[in-house]
Amino acid sequence: MISRISLYVLLALSACKPVEHGNSSRPETALEFPKASRAVSAVAGTQFSTETARDEAGEAEMVMDWAGIEEGATVADIGAGEGYYTVRLAKRVGLKGRVLAQDINRDALRRLGERVSRERFDNVAIAEGAIDDPRLPAGSFDRIFLVHMYHEVTEPYAFLWRLEPALAKGGQVIVVDRDRPTNQHGIPPKLLFCEFEAAGFHLKGFSERLDVGGYFARFESSGQRPEPSKIKACQGTGQK
Repeated sequence: MISRISLYVLLALSACKPVEHGNSSRPETALEFPKASRAVSAVAGTQFSTETARDEAGEAEMVMDWAGIEEGATVADIGAGEGYYTVRLAKRVGLKGRVLAQDINRDALRRLGERVSRERFDNVAIAEGAIDDPRLPAGSFDRIFLVHMYHEVTEPYAFLWRLEPALAKGGQVIVVDRDRPTNQHGIPPKLLFCEFEAAGFHLKGFSERLDVGGYFARFESSGQRPEPSKIKACQGTGQK
């Protein structure tokens, strides 16, 4: 578990030198993993939609209930953006719980830090991640949230492989996304399942929620994380 999380910014900056690989650039740290065989959505704005509209749909409460978030839990919000889930998770887990908000967008992290300070969330920490590594402390999280962001991950196998050790015993990864082509800000569920399985996870639950325009999925570690060289890329062009 994280020993203590208070309001601070963890700028985990490491040299991530891009190298040419075919017709695209990949970080050097990702080259031992297969390249994703699918399209990737362009990074969208850090504000998915208005918070009022999402609250009216009951999205966050629905997801947190479905994920079993309780007071005292330790959770990570990956791709936190403007902090819609971060602040709601912080309220749900309470002062005995902890929330780590992570993003690769430094401007978003700065704005989120200002929000956390302004709204006095003493149980939230903020960290910078990398496109192929969420940079999470090992064995720390009861739940890790990937909300409307997984389709933007350009190195899914390296990202998931390095995320898996961060789960505490019985921990789960919660994905919220849309059943759309991966180049249209979504990912078909079957492709999602395949990529997680390839990186050493198994599916524990799935719910299609038309009322919030997407689906929820949860995964646990299979306990058999493969060697990077043994991972096989799932076939998917991004089109359904």
